[in-house]
Amino acid sequence: MKRFADNFLWGASSSAFQIEGGWDADGKGMSVADYNSFQRSAVQADSKVASDFYHHYQEDIKLMKEMGLKTYRFSLSWARIIPDGDGEVNQAGIDFYNQVIDALLAADILPFITLYHFDLPFALVEKYNGWEDRRCVEAFQRYAQVCYQAFGDRVKDWQVNNEQNLMIRVNERMNMYDVAPEDAERVRAQMDYHMFVAHALATNDCHKLVENGKIGPAVSSTMTYPSSNRPEDVWAAKMNDNFKTNYGLEMYCFGDYPGYYKEYLTKCGIYPKTQPEDAAILKAAKPDFIALNYYRTLVASYLPVDEQHPYGTKEKDIDFDLYGFFKVERNEHLASSKYGAQIDPMGLRLVLNEYYRQYRLPLIITENGLGTPDVLTEDGKIHDDYRIDYIRDHIAACYDAIQDGVELFGYCPWSVMDLLSSHQGFKKRYGFIFVNREDHDLKDLARIKKDSFYWYQEVIKHNGLE
Repeated sequence: MKRFADNFLWGASSSAFQIEGGWDADGKGMSVADYNSFQRSAVQADSKVASDFYHHYQEDIKLMKEMGLKTYRFSLSWARIIPDGDGEVNQAGIDFYNQVIDALLAADILPFITLYHFDLPFALVEKYNGWEDRRCVEAFQRYAQVCYQAFGDRVKDWQVNNEQNLMIRVNERMNMYDVAPEDAERVRAQMDYHMFVAHALATNDCHKLVENGKIGPAVSSTMTYPSSNRPEDVWAAKMNDNFKTNYGLEMYCFGDYPGYYKEYLTKCGIYPKTQPEDAAILKAAKPDFIALNYYRTLVASYLPVDEQHPYGTKEKDIDFDLYGFFKVERNEHLASSKYGAQIDPMGLRLVLNEYYRQYRLPLIITENGLGTPDVLTEDGKIHDDYRIDYIRDHIAACYDAIQDGVELFGYCPWSVMDLLSSHQGFKKRYGFIFVNREDHDLKDLARIKKDSFYWYQEVIKHNGLE
């Protein structure tokens, strides 16, 4: 029996634009995530209805209670609360989230809130080009304060944003629609920096405004193996982790970019503009924990510069290669999901150990799951043994990490129910609960418990694996 601590938080996760629907209901504004989903409406589902949590939240929270969840990690929609990003507060949006929070608490489920999950109000893009402009930082600080004041009497666990370190690498999530290629890295670096300042302001304000509030960053975790034991490849693997995740964790935890990242920004001529007061703001922001999202590991080899590719040249976006540092390779020793993510439970144990060793902060997993098509049988069931196997193996890795000495206090798989996948619509499903719809056929939106629902229910009941 792999038994966890009595106060371990078994949960599940979602995000506003992927689950809520009601994209323009009751005064909500359009977000960047909405805009991007509408560009793909002809080929897949968009965010207009999604899983329709907006109209089904009471039913859905009852299912969460039945499953036994101790916590529910979800995001608020900035554009539902402040439709144009920095204007008037929409009371209907506040009312909706008050109802969700109260329903969760009535079900003995702790609300664990993310303030920003890929869904910047689109009005801020039109006014400021979003995070490139310092005014977006001010708008976010005000939005966070509105949330703390509205919900902080009942919500004590907060995340500022979801996967800034991954978000910054995806052009559409950063509204980089009309940026000239030669200017892209400068704009990206400025947006990234402004998000760090906003994160620090929101962290400091949470500690001031929310009694007993706790707050921390949520990162897309990166664990990279060297392609060989050649020293250059070992260094390349470290630098892949550094450039894709660790530089951000250092900024969150210590309030400054690490030396290797400063050197890179300076050599490439893209060091962001800063304000004199920023250093004190960033240094004061001390996270209470680190949340990590884990799906896969990577492999890297050393990538030298050449005549066509000088220092700092990037290729690709999410899993980019960086000349002078690293090239991402495929791991021949791992199986992959249908959508290409390599499955590696041991990597989770490794990354938990690595983050705890470096930062000595409590950890919680806020995303981990298997995205794949599910088949509804003729008798109305979903037999997803493959998902059970995946989650069982990763829970076992969590247990092993705890035995290693890691202070892990919760596990929230992605996702509580099927929801809108950014690039695969409803073809790619992650949930414990099946949502009966297809990309262009809403059907009845019925909620159907998968085999994994009942399995996870038993895990929570027994507080671990048999």
